[in-house]
Amino acid sequence: MPGKVVKLAELKKLRARWRRAGKKVVFTNGCFDLVHLGHVSYLQKARALGDYLVVGLNTDRSVRKIKGEKRPILPEQERAQILAAFWFVDFVVLFGEDTPAKLISELVPDVLIKGADWSVDKIVGADVVLAHGGKVKTIKLTQGKSTTNIIEEVLKRYGQPCKKANR
Repeated sequence: MPGKVVKLAELKKLRARWRRAGKKVVFTNGCFDLVHLGHVSYLQKARALGDYLVVGLNTDRSVRKIKGEKRPILPEQERAQILAAFWFVDFVVLFGEDTPAKLISELVPDVLIKGADWSVDKIVGADVVLAHGGKVKTIKLTQGKSTTNIIEEVLKRYGQPCKKANR
């Protein structure tokens, strides 16, 4: 069995095995920069919808393209390991494209999940999943919990470099 952070080729082999065993695969994706309670709640709810939860994680390059040059705060390998540490995340796969369309097309999950701030007709890969008999669902987000809010709060409180604690 591989580690939880895998390449797409390994994930495709696992997916074929799961399909033969009749297991339901749930897929979601995102940047997951500075993981917070909203992320944890969202991922737990997603995992409850199937047998395996696969998280597509944006690479640093794709996060910068989406969120701007100052993001991500944490590099992709750290973000991947943090996600993989959760019991409810079965596998993490990095993708560098602008969207996870290729990843979804090759994995063909049984359930595709996004936050409720997305309408189903705007969810990348929904057409592929639905065409293969799968489901597309949205999960209500935890109000007020976002990486942007955390960054803004840190800047508001500290606005300047923090003093290092004596150790």
